Amino acid sequence: MSTDPGPGDTLPSAGTAVLEQAFDGDSLYALRAAVAAHAAQAGLTRQRVYDVVTAAHELAANAIRHGAGHGRLRLWADARVLRCQVSDDGPDGQGTPGPDAAWNSGHGHGLWIVDRVADHVTVDRDGGGTTVIVTFTISRSG
Repeated sequence: MSTDPGPGDTLPSAGTAVLEQAFDGDSLYALRAAVAAHAAQAGLTRQRVYDVVTAAHELAANAIRHGAGHGRLRLWADARVLRCQVSDDGPDGQGTPGPDAAWNSGHGHGLWIVDRVADHVTVDRDGGGTTVIVTFTISRSG
């Protein structure tokens, strides 16, 4: 997984996002549906739409599980790429993970999956939380 900034990974102005949506554990289905619709509208193939939805879901689930139980997704595109940013506020105010963090099943593959489906991944962690930007190339060839 690349953690260095890639070309164009700076955030766009607020007016260029095609989707900006808050999420929590109860809204993951709606988030996946919105991401799928916007990725398809951006011109990605069916498989790449699936890849974007998979990455968005894994990142959102991580934000819920390891952050404060909620987060924000931004999606934006130009003629070449679609980018998906998922941010969380880090652990809740008491410095503990959200209520779903205690889920003790075999987990830990989310970022590995994201790295396999995205063309580029950047991760920025600080005391205020984590922001991940994943980039998907839009292929205009038939």
